[in-house]
Order: sequence, then C-alpha cells, then structure tokens
Amino acid sequence: MIRVAGPDGFELAESARLGTGGAEANVAIGLARLGHDAAWLGRVGDDELGARVRRQLRAEGVETHAVTDREAPTGLMLKDASHPERTVVRFYRAGSAGSRLAPADLDRLRIADAAWLHVTGIPLALSASAADAVLGAVDIARAHGVGVSFDVNHRARLWDYPTAVPRYREVVSRADVVFGGDDELGAVVGVDGAPGSPAELARAVLALGPTEAVLKRGARGAGVATPAGWEWRDAVPVAVADTVGAGDAFVAGYLSARLEGRAPGAALDRAVRAGAAACRHPGDWEGALRAADLDPVEGDPVLR
Repeated sequence: MIRVAGPDGFELAESARLGTGGAEANVAIGLARLGHDAAWLGRVGDDELGARVRRQLRAEGVETHAVTDREAPTGLMLKDASHPERTVVRFYRAGSAGSRLAPADLDRLRIADAAWLHVTGIPLALSASAADAVLGAVDIARAHGVGVSFDVNHRARLWDYPTAVPRYREVVSRADVVFGGDDELGAVVGVDGAPGSPAELARAVLALGPTEAVLKRGARGAGVATPAGWEWRDAVPVAVADTVGAGDAFVAGYLSARLEGRAPGAALDRAVRAGAAACRHPGDWEGALRAADLDPVEGDPVLR
C-alpha cells in the first residue's frame, strides 16, 4: 500500500512524505537487502499509486507480482508522527485492491519451487477471498515441502481476537515458524489460559504444530522456543526514530539467518539487530539492514 507520513500531523499539515509500506512487502525488502531472492504477491489499483508500489519493490530487488485491479484503488496508510515517542497509524484498505486478493492470483507465484513461504495474519482479515489465498498458498507450500512462517500481525481495527483466532490457528497448525507478541501468541493459545512466562507462552505455541515459536517483545527483547529449548536475547538499545516496520525487519533478519542454515539462536541475534536498525529510521523499511551491514563496525550496537 501507499504510505503517507505526516511529521506534523494531518489536521493542519501542508505537506507529507509519500512512500510505500505493508508488512509482507517490508519483509520481502528486508530479505532482498540481506542477499536473498524474494518474491512478493499482492494487488494494487490501476492508478499512479499502484505504479509506485510496483516500482519501489522492484527497485529494492524484489520479484514483484502485483496484480493490477481495475475495479479498486491502491490501499492507503497514514502515519501521524506528530506525537512525541509514538506514531499513530491509520489504514484505509476496506474495498482496496489488496483486499481483493484471490486464490487465482497464486498462479503467478512459483510456490512449489521456493525455499520458503512467509505470510501474515493481515490478509486473513481483509476479505474471504484474501484469506482463501493465504490458506491456499500455505497448502501448496506444505504439499511441496516448502517451509512456512506466519507472523500473526493482529490488527485490532480490522477484527477482534474471538473472530480472528480460529483463522490464525488454521495457519499456525500448518506453519514451521510462528512470530508474535505477547497478546498475539496468548490469544492463539487461549487468552484465558495463556501461560505466564515468555518461555511457557512460546512453548504452548509449539504444541499447536510449529517447530519454532518466536516471541517479539520490542524494547524488552525477544525469544525463541524450539523442541531443543528456549533462548532469549535482549533488545539492542538505539535512539528510536520510528518503531513502525521494526517487527517486519526483525522477521526478515530471523528468516534470512535460518535460510542460511544458522541455528535459531543465531537467527535471533540477527533479528534483534535488524529490528533495532529499522527503529533508527522514520520509514517502514528504509532502515532495513543490508548484507554489508552484517560486518562489524566498532562502537555501533547494531552493526557489530
């Protein structure tokens, strides 16, 4: 979707910064920057904003499969950065091209030949056809031995947990790696009976089928549970410009390391660095690490 960022708010602002955003696209860009071949599938409108989305993704090295929808506009996201230490985000995607994603669109992707498939919970909330497309993609991946990761990415403005959880569990049960925050993973395993400690919460997710459950806690750090045990990493302290997109950068960092054959603990190391790097930039993906950034830089807590 298109991102419009207003550093002075929108009520009286006379200018704003135009860019692109979207969780799945952010992860694809993050993976491409870290040296992996990444492909993205989505829908955009037959408009100038849709053309910008396609151009931006391709410029970042992402194989872009953007279905042009002539009956719906490109989705929109407004970022109000006028509030100290917090960014207010509003989405305008009901009836957008992205909400009209459908199983037939999957023919554009070579899922069976991929090394990995990453999906989020956002399309599950957008429409029945978008949800069917996500589940269809996951089923194709599973049928061909392709790894699957799922970032819950709950959007309370789109639906509530009682409505969302059954859909989330459909994907969680088919996924190899699941990402989520405390509330998200707690909802997936059962809000009323969610375990108290981070390790117990993540292990409860494993009981639903995945082999790795990654708990994202922002500035409090992150952990991963596997059948071999639990590992924790503190967050990397940085001066924060904007936290939007940090979770997607974290996911890209984690998946990039796992795709390289690194252990979950090493993947967690890279993930917290990638998430911290994203926080230092006001854009959603513009601060994502590149492969060259993984080399040590003396005195930098991220590039070390």
